[in-house]
Amino acid sequence: MIRLLLPFLLAASFTIYAAESPIAPTFSLKDEQGRQISFPRNEEGVDIYLFWASWCPYCKALMPHLQSILEEYGDEVRVFAFNIRDDIDPSISLDKNGFNFHLMPDADKLMELYGVKGTPGLFLVDSESVIRLNLYQLLNQNEVLEKDLSNSQKAARKAPWWASEIRQSLDVILSE
Repeated sequence: MIRLLLPFLLAASFTIYAAESPIAPTFSLKDEQGRQISFPRNEEGVDIYLFWASWCPYCKALMPHLQSILEEYGDEVRVFAFNIRDDIDPSISLDKNGFNFHLMPDADKLMELYGVKGTPGLFLVDSESVIRLNLYQLLNQNEVLEKDLSNSQKAARKAPWWASEIRQSLDVILSE
């Protein structure tokens, strides 16, 4: 009997957990200019926390979309680029590509705090410190359709869809 109910119980518990909006953990970190910044910032608008690395094909595909989101939403949205697992100067990658993100180098120590296991990790944090979107909830969708593709090919297909999901979430948050 329990075996028959287990899938339903798991689905119900996931639905309950997914319906709860977790509060963003607090921390402080130095930006690329050496200024200490405390997070979450509790400012009007939405902060996007992007955990990325310069070598990550998924990050490379997603970042131009995040730049266009910045341009589209203006002062209502900020992108904080938390660089992790990188051996090169991350500012080179951002500058080369013309990204206007707030660079937060050396963010490896935050990975466990946010449950980041790989790149990209992305979280939308509203003005009340609530995590409104966690990209990990979307990462493995459509994997069956892409099993024979390289990571770069998968990234090129997923990034526009992720950006669409981010925009939809931003529209909801900013209209409240």
